[in-house]
Amino acid sequence: MTALFGPMDAIERAQALREAGASGVFTFEGPHDVFAPLTLAATVGGLDLMTNVAIAFPRNPIHLAHQAIDHQLLSGGRFTLGLGTQIRTQIEKRFGADFDRPVARMSELIGALRAIFAAWQTGERLDFRGEFYRHTLMTPTFSPGTNPYGPPPIYVGALGPRLTRATAELADGLLVMPFGSKRFLNEVTMPAVRAGLAAANRDPDAFAVVPEIIVSVGDDHDAARRLLAFYGSTPAYRPVLEVHGWGELQPELNALSKQGRWLEMGSLIDDKVLHTIAACGSPAEIATHIADRVAGVSDRICLYQPGPIAVDSLAQIVDALAT
Repeated sequence: MTALFGPMDAIERAQALREAGASGVFTFEGPHDVFAPLTLAATVGGLDLMTNVAIAFPRNPIHLAHQAIDHQLLSGGRFTLGLGTQIRTQIEKRFGADFDRPVARMSELIGALRAIFAAWQTGERLDFRGEFYRHTLMTPTFSPGTNPYGPPPIYVGALGPRLTRATAELADGLLVMPFGSKRFLNEVTMPAVRAGLAAANRDPDAFAVVPEIIVSVGDDHDAARRLLAFYGSTPAYRPVLEVHGWGELQPELNALSKQGRWLEMGSLIDDKVLHTIAACGSPAEIATHIADRVAGVSDRICLYQPGPIAVDSLAQIVDALAT
């Protein structure tokens, strides 16, 4: 799967990506609404659709459930609701919402969504009473009724071991954050996944792990360096750097970000950091990086782009991955 960046060219871009061999498209919470491009892409047909991710806490579970079920209908059962927590600063200062106890809040939100979907699907009484969410009324006027495709799966984007484990216990799949590496995936993420699955006595084959990988095609990787610097400046992503012994890079980047020196931050991302976290170079080199990174973990990936990949380059990456 690969990204749609906004609503204006979503239909044309989705058509081109499908012809290039992409199995689906996803959106992220950026300068545009996360659902609108997928509404348009659903008209193309033949593509999986996913929010990757919709920021959960500023949204009410009823709103999320309606958007998810409508896209499940529009896509013919090919929609996945991908949710994320974001970080405290963004939730509290940009969205004006609560962030306290994010693992417990996300866990409960998944339960609320499942209760809402069940009430719509079966007609059973809605009676969800939690610490953060309460849903006890669903009259026929506001119920979409039975969905012929069933409720969409719920995936969660997670980095830390506690949320990763909770995701494996409760959700249908894990979206592995794009700021990562093969080592972090195997030494930190997957042990937490296995622990969560074991705690819930779940079948590993029934749980999806979808790595997201930052890709940069060609020789100019300045945009990728800036993207890695942006991620790396956030304390939540320091564990990825620390696994490789680069932990002190995070406060350096953070200090520059607080001074508004965004253009300078990319210069701190050297080639070793760049090529460890991002897949860079020719389509064949990118495919080799991806195949090595996800070996034994997943056969499905999301290509995360600093900017739109040329369709012919994407087709070459897809072809190289298929061989």
